[in-house]
Amino acid sequence: MNILKNLFLFNKKSENNKEFSPELVDQYLEIAKIVKEARIQRNFTIKELSDISKIPELTLNSIENNNKNIRPDYPFIRSILIKLEECLVLKKNTLLKLAVKERKILKKERKDFLFMKFDLINTWQGSLLYFFILVLTIFILKRYFILNVNVIEIQNIENQMVDK
Repeated sequence: MNILKNLFLFNKKSENNKEFSPELVDQYLEIAKIVKEARIQRNFTIKELSDISKIPELTLNSIENNNKNIRPDYPFIRSILIKLEECLVLKKNTLLKLAVKERKILKKERKDFLFMKFDLINTWQGSLLYFFILVLTIFILKRYFILNVNVIEIQNIENQMVDK
């Protein structure tokens, strides 16, 4: 019984573990530290850095404070980190190396069962299966009514004879 519970709860456990992965937090903390230290060394306020880099202040605050709810996802944060490296005169790919590691961690997924990935509505396989089900249904119904036509005719003849 415990084995079945573990199988059904495995996906939920792995999703929870993704959110609280220590590698993820450390990488974003490292990015936040580097950006904040470089900004302070250049004597920029967040507003000044925002004006120079054309990155919204809210986004800069979310990066520096490691706020994952406001921080952009990987493809967007990558371009932001490139711009921050340029504006803060950081060594090239200093921030990007950390962001790439983060992306690789998120790509690890558990393989689901085949029927979980089979989409019956939006794929050609689903349309084909639906077509075969319709043809089979029509064939069965036609067969049923053709075989029962003789029985129905005999009953009609018997009823006509009884009526006379």
